[in-house]
Amino acid sequence: MFHEITKRAIEQALEHPRTINKDLVDAQQARRVLDRLVGYELSPFLWRKVARGLSAGRVQSAALRLIVEREEEREQFKQQEYWTIEAEMQSASGSFHAVLTHLDNTLLSKFAIPSQQRADEILSAIAHGKSTIDKIENKSARRTPPPPFTTSTLQQEANRRLGYSAKQTMRLAQQLYEGIDLGAEGHAGLITYMRTDSVNLSQDFLAEAKEAIQQQFGPTYWQSSRAFTTKSKLAQEAHEAIRPSMAHRSPELVKPFLDPQQWRLYDLIWRRAVASQMALAEVDQTTVAIRTIAKQHAQWHASGAVIRFDGWLRLYPTNTKEGELPALSEGAPVTPNPITPVQHFTQAPARYSDATLVKALEEHGIGRPSTYAPTISTVVDRNYVERDDDKRLKPTDMGRLVTKVLKEHFPNIVDLAFTATMEDDLDAVAEGKKKWQPLIASFYTPFHENLLAKEDVVSKKELTEEHSDELCPKCGKPMLIKIGRFGKFYACSGYPECKSTKPLATEAAETGAAAASSEPAPDCPECGKPMGLKRGRFGSFWGCTGYPECKGIKRIERSTGIVCPKCGKGEIVARRSKRGKTFYGCNTYPDCDFVLWSKPVVDPETKQAKLCPKCKSFLVFGAKNTIRCSNKECGYSEESTMAE
Repeated sequence: MFHEITKRAIEQALEHPRTINKDLVDAQQARRVLDRLVGYELSPFLWRKVARGLSAGRVQSAALRLIVEREEEREQFKQQEYWTIEAEMQSASGSFHAVLTHLDNTLLSKFAIPSQQRADEILSAIAHGKSTIDKIENKSARRTPPPPFTTSTLQQEANRRLGYSAKQTMRLAQQLYEGIDLGAEGHAGLITYMRTDSVNLSQDFLAEAKEAIQQQFGPTYWQSSRAFTTKSKLAQEAHEAIRPSMAHRSPELVKPFLDPQQWRLYDLIWRRAVASQMALAEVDQTTVAIRTIAKQHAQWHASGAVIRFDGWLRLYPTNTKEGELPALSEGAPVTPNPITPVQHFTQAPARYSDATLVKALEEHGIGRPSTYAPTISTVVDRNYVERDDDKRLKPTDMGRLVTKVLKEHFPNIVDLAFTATMEDDLDAVAEGKKKWQPLIASFYTPFHENLLAKEDVVSKKELTEEHSDELCPKCGKPMLIKIGRFGKFYACSGYPECKSTKPLATEAAETGAAAASSEPAPDCPECGKPMGLKRGRFGSFWGCTGYPECKGIKRIERSTGIVCPKCGKGEIVARRSKRGKTFYGCNTYPDCDFVLWSKPVVDPETKQAKLCPKCKSFLVFGAKNTIRCSNKECGYSEESTMAE
């Protein structure tokens, strides 16, 4: 038995063999039996009652519920306006940014300034006042590095920093673990096993990391070896943390032998593991209170930090922006110029990304390190979930329906607390505290009885069909709203005598349909017959009416009305890549290869693209309600008040 794949650990394990732990075998057996009882019995039920090709699973269905309920939260969310008063404080030693926090010694809550009218009233009440620095507080703080990666944190950070999906991260990690040909050094595995919930590091690596840190950064960057403990009560810690197999094998040394994606992931793993053993970062934090005496007394707040010693931040910098304040002293005069009211809107909870869904699953105790990536991959492949323009997870009509069926008729399967409790029970089997057969029987007996009862109760028509006011264009009978593999659509109630169908104008179907409705149907480029509006997995498109004899298709271009800045001839249109991601490019491609991966911002008055005030590149919609420059080297961004 060994918990790390190192020569020393394996040799010690071979010197101390023991009998097989039957409790661990039983726990694994129970887990496999449970998952097959759920999947093999519930999936055929969904085939019969909803549509062929569907699946359900203990972990998969709980994950899908999280995604669906987050979308329901977003739909029920009501945006609320609020304002803040901000100022550039001018002092003798320089300027700094401050925010109004108190008015007449009363703390301003988030929604204390609900409108521009109220903001203007405050501006007039505090204008022409005398401002001085009331109080300065300085604190020294030490920052500890984050622990080395587990499967969960690797997937989260690779998604956040590199944009990799959980599936992509694990595929690349598998390649690094299995080994790469390093030329004269031969074939070598670059990282340790990548399915783990442990943050432990081997003694071999700790010694290597000390040597590597002192050689590369100097003796001040290593103080002592650091051990971490996992925060998850469900952690099994069968392996050590994900780390480079050798600390001295820096990313620069192996870069010639890796493709760009492999190298970026290895670089991330190496930096995180080595940084976890580096010296603490030392930071001076300063908070400043400024008082303005005017018609109404106002208090402002400013903060900043200075890194005195970067420590581990030198190797693994964070996204935290440290604003440095000028030299200030209490009682010194300052001038708030300009004072600016800033409009804000509350934001709906964001859809889950791969990173945030993995974090949520881990927090709820659902699944294990080896199941996170396959779970996300499954719900996407089954068309329960699709990725939006920001690669976030959005439930489809089918995903919503499956979750609804399971919540109503098989609540235990998608109940987060039940799923987590089952994980606890399986761990109890592994610890010899419970027997696996009674545990599985206590679940399966009522589950199977409920499944048999639901066969007669649940009607496929009630689940998958809705009445509508639409009439069939061919026979005049009422049309039904049905749900299929690619979402909802209209189908004639006279089926099978009449097989007429047409797209349903839902949010899921609107991609391209709006653009198509404003233009006449084109002729097929293959046979010359008229084309009709059809819908597939990636939205609407023109398809030949002579199908299946002719399979001609034509994309529907979603126009932005913006002239291409590169060739000056084409127009920027929205398209989908082979992987389903929306991008914006010139419609004269391949003659012009101009492309944007985010939606350009259009000026409502000129109907042309808004340009960056710094570098004159296109402005595009960014994450978290921002507008940013499309030129990555520019770095300009601002808060958005426009609808994307």
